[in-house]
Amino acid sequence: MEDSGRTPDGELVRRFRNGDRDAFSALYRAHHGAVFRFALYLTGDREQAGEVTQEVFVWLVHHPAAFDSERGDLPAFLGGVARQFLRRRRREEQRWLPLNEIADTAPALPRAIAEDDDAADLWKAIASLPERYREAVILCDMEEMSNEQAAAVLGCAVGTIWSRLHRAHELLQRKLHSKKMRCPI
Repeated sequence: MEDSGRTPDGELVRRFRNGDRDAFSALYRAHHGAVFRFALYLTGDREQAGEVTQEVFVWLVHHPAAFDSERGDLPAFLGGVARQFLRRRRREEQRWLPLNEIADTAPALPRAIAEDDDAADLWKAIASLPERYREAVILCDMEEMSNEQAAAVLGCAVGTIWSRLHRAHELLQRKLHSKKMRCPI
């Protein structure tokens, strides 16, 4: 749903395609925070999240025609682009790691979370989930996207998101139960 005082994303993208730089600035201001948070939650690294956010918007500058407002909304599209950049980075990083170090590449704790023991335990449990479950939890539970929006970001069916969330919540309950915590998700 668009804010009443804000130009719809599809219109801004159309104007940007026609050379309106202010339209791109408006798109960036409206969406860079969500792209950054998504990358931060997946990596746990502010610097890497910033780099991925920049890569997403530089990519959009060069590929504005790739977004089709008839197929979905811009936040989901940008989340999907960010996801692809993150996957590419992870593949490149792990390509040169010794096998015994690949398992130790879970995201680090963001500073604000590390200061709260319960939040830190929850973050560690989320970070230890397999990627497909972690992405669903981050998008739906942390970013508060609908299942439909998360499905668009991840390029899968809505039912897949539902089942991934269900499985992720079960895994989190087990992980946190062993620490005698109650899962807040």
